[in-house]
Amino acid sequence: MTADETSLGATIRLWRDRLSPATVGLPAGRVRRATGLRREELADLAGVSVDYVVRLEQGRATTPSAQVAAALARALQLSCAERDHLYRLAGLQPPRDDLISDHIPPGMQRVLTRLGDRPVAVFAADWRLLWWNRVWAALLGDPSLTAPEQRNLVRVRFPVASHPGRIAAWPVVAENAENDDASDLAIAADLRRAAARYPEDPRLRELIRQTLDGNPRFADLWHSGAVGGHAEYRKTIHHPTIGEIVVDCDVLADSDTDLKIVIYTTVPGSEDETKVDLARVAGVTAAPPLTGTE
Repeated sequence: MTADETSLGATIRLWRDRLSPATVGLPAGRVRRATGLRREELADLAGVSVDYVVRLEQGRATTPSAQVAAALARALQLSCAERDHLYRLAGLQPPRDDLISDHIPPGMQRVLTRLGDRPVAVFAADWRLLWWNRVWAALLGDPSLTAPEQRNLVRVRFPVASHPGRIAAWPVVAENAENDDASDLAIAADLRRAAARYPEDPRLRELIRQTLDGNPRFADLWHSGAVGGHAEYRKTIHHPTIGEIVVDCDVLADSDTDLKIVIYTTVPGSEDETKVDLARVAGVTAAPPLTGTE
């Protein structure tokens, strides 16, 4: 075995070849000469150019950024050990276990691809939006138009002048004020729990500091000392072309990674279900499947 066979480019090719389109939620398309992903499919999944994938695999690019390495690891559905190996091959320090992880494990990725046409997104322990599917983008607007650090539910619910935050292109409001108040308290309580689990995470500490300094409501809720998980309620999405769409929002938390899966559902057979279908057909935009920043 030569050094070339264990290089970054060769290893990426091996990982790409072992994935099928169905595994990552892509249609099989036309007749394929190989069962693995094409370079252009990996590029789309990772949010990078095809040319960059070619240069990586040919060894002409050998030092991807941490952000690109994280996106490749997610797109290739790497385990944590494989992700760390990718980082080392790229000359990067693997993410620390005591910091918030943006890595979506392969098992969770498989679950996400099987949720079909339901609007679904994944958030990190600090409520940064990591991934969303095409139906989520069609229903709420494409989050990729917002900078990654601004795609944070805490920043959306408790905006400050320097970091307003945005994860939807149009308004999404709770059905009543009580739900809004309870949701805000739950977010603050969940963030306090994350602060205890990841006390040295710089991203989380800066988020809390900025929000405490810039949003009095968050400061009041934070200083109440509440600790707990986050549950969601019924919401109304004010879609610009379809109108109001009422959805139920559920949050599924993974205890090992602290990742949160947020799913929007509608009553079967309802007018709202029809509206979600209309949004999916008329406004599906390209989303970064199982990618994001780390």
